[in-house]
Amino acid sequence: MNHCVRSFDNETLVTSSVSSISGTVVLLLAALIGIPGNVFIIWSVLWRMKGKDKSVTCILILNLAMADGTVLCMTPFFIAFLIMRTWIFKWAVCKVVYYITCVNMYASIHIITLMSLDRLLAVTRPYLVQSIRKKHIARKVLMGIWTAAILLSIPAFAYREVVEEARTEMLICEPCHPTTSHTIFHYSLETIVAFLVPLIIILSSYTVILRRLKASKFRRRVRTEKLILAIVLTFTVLWLPYHVVNAVQVASRLATGQLADKLKHAWKMSRALASTLAFISFSINPVLYAFAASNFIKLFGMNFIVKLLEGTTGEMNRRTKSQRDLEKDFVNEASKGGESMEFNRDDRIDAIPAIKLPPV
Repeated sequence: MNHCVRSFDNETLVTSSVSSISGTVVLLLAALIGIPGNVFIIWSVLWRMKGKDKSVTCILILNLAMADGTVLCMTPFFIAFLIMRTWIFKWAVCKVVYYITCVNMYASIHIITLMSLDRLLAVTRPYLVQSIRKKHIARKVLMGIWTAAILLSIPAFAYREVVEEARTEMLICEPCHPTTSHTIFHYSLETIVAFLVPLIIILSSYTVILRRLKASKFRRRVRTEKLILAIVLTFTVLWLPYHVVNAVQVASRLATGQLADKLKHAWKMSRALASTLAFISFSINPVLYAFAASNFIKLFGMNFIVKLLEGTTGEMNRRTKSQRDLEKDFVNEASKGGESMEFNRDDRIDAIPAIKLPPV
């Protein structure tokens, strides 16, 4: 097995017992909450709704749960690294695990971004939504997202190596960039495509949605506003540290002298913690689902996901008052713009501005 040998300072986050233990606990909790939660969502959509006509939202949420669940299935490798404080697996496992993680990270974030645009169009362009919000179109868009995720993750596979620290002989599975330009390309691509662009779209979409809600007389507006703010804050808080570390690592390669050493020390001390925070994003979604569907949980118990997503006439006749108020709110908002919103059976539940909440 070939290793990149580096003469880095051996003081990293994993050398601290407290940091290693805390990182292990957080990842373990993320896996224990997120894996069963996402499996439950997948099971609900595929099996509990078997034979039923699934809506566009069902298709989006199914893909999102699959992406989030797959990332969380990789946590045993990272937990083992934190406990053993060295990469105990083979070089090929290093590449494959991080590639799979990266593919599903890109897919998850871009599906969340797509859902924010979907909510925006439902509020601002109801007629357009009726014409383009079709299942076959959604499947094609999702296929494009997964294809893009596979291609965008190639650098994660190409650069990832097992790095051996010279003094400690500790093995770390991390990107091994041959030149500064490769470092800039890799982390700039990741930060721009997986954070800055999605963040701008999500912020813009939900800002417009919040303004529409504030201008309405919607009785449950406060709770809905809090839900939307949770979307933006969750995504930003959990992913910002990771991409700040990316920027610091790029800066360390561009700097010289003592500044370069300080920046190198900073990113090496912060990388594991920032990555751990990002992992929380993949487990928090089922929890926020439960919050968004609290009324359905009371009424339908374990079937709440099914009742939240299915668009059958019978279910809609039994929907809660808060759901009816939401629907009325969007109808009123569309009417103010000179348009009338018609909700078909697939789209009534989909009119809620945010059911899937972001993070990785």
